[in-house]
Amino acid sequence: KGRMVDLVAEEYDIVVRYQGGNNAGHTIKNDYGTFALNLLPSGIFRREKMNILGNGTVVDIRHLCGEIERLHDAGVYISPENLMISSRAIIVMPYHVALDGLEEARLSDKPYGSTKRGIAPVYGDKYMKKGIMLGELFDREYLVSHLSDVLEFKNLQITRVYGGEPFSLESMVEYLDTYGEILKPYIGDTSAYLRKAAHEGKKILYEAQLGVLRDIDFGIYPYTSSSSPLAAYAPIGSGAPDIPVNRVIGVVKAYSTCVGEGPFTAEWFGEEAERLRKEGGEYGAATGRPRRVGPIDLVATRYGVQMQGATEVALTKLDILSYMDSIPVCAAYECDGEVTRTFPFPSKLGRAKPIYVKLPGWGCDISKIRTYDELPENARKYVEYVER
Repeated sequence: KGRMVDLVAEEYDIVVRYQGGNNAGHTIKNDYGTFALNLLPSGIFRREKMNILGNGTVVDIRHLCGEIERLHDAGVYISPENLMISSRAIIVMPYHVALDGLEEARLSDKPYGSTKRGIAPVYGDKYMKKGIMLGELFDREYLVSHLSDVLEFKNLQITRVYGGEPFSLESMVEYLDTYGEILKPYIGDTSAYLRKAAHEGKKILYEAQLGVLRDIDFGIYPYTSSSSPLAAYAPIGSGAPDIPVNRVIGVVKAYSTCVGEGPFTAEWFGEEAERLRKEGGEYGAATGRPRRVGPIDLVATRYGVQMQGATEVALTKLDILSYMDSIPVCAAYECDGEVTRTFPFPSKLGRAKPIYVKLPGWGCDISKIRTYDELPENARKYVEYVER
């Protein structure tokens, strides 16, 4: 995803992350090196582009400061000229991270597969009206009073539900002072900025963080993220609900992967999975966890395309499949005795079995090919089968 955004960003003036936090990674390789971006939009390597973290994101300010510093050290230019953070974005606090870990530990052998970076707790606080917004950093008296009230509630959770150690108000104020001061120059009104940019005819690229199956409303609930990566949410999460989306690129690998828990109908195991994982370098960019892998799942992919309203698909990592003599494709599911091409309700997914169609491989390295017509015939047939 990151690579695709970095590529497409060349045509745009502004790149906006509109949801999620530092719980997913977008890997980009360029002249500066190899980077796994967690919070920064993937257009950040292009100095002339404005990059925005919208109000729909949740911001771990310590992590973001570290991410900016790492890119600075690599020679990447980052300043308020090319990075803006919404004053309405919610701050991921250390107590959110603690609560995330405590809840996963309580779940024991039935975890949700959280990245333990505080994302579910902070979005929970947002919708319970217990969140701290970045804009509050500019109003110290209000900030300390608000934080004191919120912290009383959070410490009750930590100590009385989980038996954990409480957080002091002094330490949390110090935390906000330390990292907030670094980020203050970047914080602003993204709504006003985007509205003015649209009026001036500038092109805006919205960047999602995860796929449809991790969407809080339409994903494999409860094994989802806590926000909406759908294109329809992009204007809201960016700060400009009045600026519509008119083009949606769905980024789809030529095979299936996921990090985290939950049903995965086309999942492979054992040597077969390990070979595909190794060939594709499939390890989580945010967590380093080995990704679960399998053949492309066209039932899930079709559902994803529909939910995103995708106008086109960018099919990536086709070259990884070059080692296979015969390439399986999950074309349908068998669920409760019936064959279906419609993505099932989450509670039924655990009973779904993949129905595979096998397509012939192409048996040669295609990684250096740059035009579609140069691809071997069987590689083109694979693409066209997926497209149909």
